Amino acid sequence: MKDANFTNHFLIAMPNMTDPNFAGALTYICDHNPDGALGVVVNRPTKMFLDTLFEQIGIKVENEALAKQPAYFGGPVQVERGFVLHQPVGNWNSTLPVNDRIGLTTSKDILEATGHGEGPEQIIVALGYAGWGPGQLEAEIKQNAWLSVSADPAVIFGLPPQERLAAAMLLLGVDPAMLSEEAGHA
Repeated sequence: MKDANFTNHFLIAMPNMTDPNFAGALTYICDHNPDGALGVVVNRPTKMFLDTLFEQIGIKVENEALAKQPAYFGGPVQVERGFVLHQPVGNWNSTLPVNDRIGLTTSKDILEATGHGEGPEQIIVALGYAGWGPGQLEAEIKQNAWLSVSADPAVIFGLPPQERLAAAMLLLGVDPAMLSEEAGHA
């Protein structure tokens, strides 16, 4: 696992996950390198809608469907800051390209364009992110805190949030009902 790279993977929280920030979470890993990992939880909508969030930062939302999309809890780090997971990558001021199809942007220009109907085709606006220090994610995976699987953008952008965790498990061929809260090693 020393050279493992979980960029563009889902992390599926195991049933024994005790951290309330991640219990039942599906996290999309946007960057993983020797310095650590950064991801966004993609199945935790908040009660705040994007029209309210955009209004707080002075952006008018012209698309009613977008206005009623929820903001997401992206993770416990920097919850006061917005992180936009989007497809396609585009050309924004501050974007981390996860791959050739998905980007993570932290600059306001993407929100302004989105509010005017000129942003990416598909977005999730998250407040906060999930972060791991060097070797921390690998250690948690070894301790059976997470399952990982290559991500499918259709799970993130094509399914309602409450269906995303089970869909990610199915990518592994795992029936969610079959997961045990007890960790084991073969």
